[in-house]
Amino acid sequence: MNTENLEIIRQYLAEVGDTLTRLPIESITRVVSLLDEARQKGKSVFIFGNGGSAATASHFASDLAKGAINPGKPRIKAIAFTDNVPLLSAWANDSSYDDIFAEQLENFLEAGDITIAISGSGNSVNVLNGIRKAKAGGATTIGLIGFSGGKLAELVDIPVVVPSQSMEQVEDIHLMLEHIITTCLRNL
Repeated sequence: MNTENLEIIRQYLAEVGDTLTRLPIESITRVVSLLDEARQKGKSVFIFGNGGSAATASHFASDLAKGAINPGKPRIKAIAFTDNVPLLSAWANDSSYDDIFAEQLENFLEAGDITIAISGSGNSVNVLNGIRKAKAGGATTIGLIGFSGGKLAELVDIPVVVPSQSMEQVEDIHLMLEHIITTCLRNL
């Protein structure tokens, strides 16, 4: 048994456990309420991010659209702007990578919709530009962020900042948050 690996595992789990105790529960509750309200009003939810956050965006949209189903309630209209690779690459190539999410919002966004940006650092230009476009179009904005929240925390209506300096742990907890939110919505 490799004792060095055991120590790494123990430390990682301890750090995640500590971070979980410092999550902003009130902000998470606000997100659940906002998404339930959007569901009731037939509004759309748009989600995006880069890298591991792009994978979480896809997972979140899937869970909202299917995993949050509650019989007798409307279904959530959730779309991840990370899922259409040809469109992403077309905007990146023909316009700018900085606008890949903002340009997609231009096609779909209506006032009252919800936009969720997922970013470890909170400083990705394309994510910030997407949120700016969402706000200009009358959407309510949410950020799942890490570290100290970056510029995104100041820009969104509801920041949910995972207080960790480890990108891996931030991404772990973002996935947990989307599962918590989905579970709450399924039981409302």
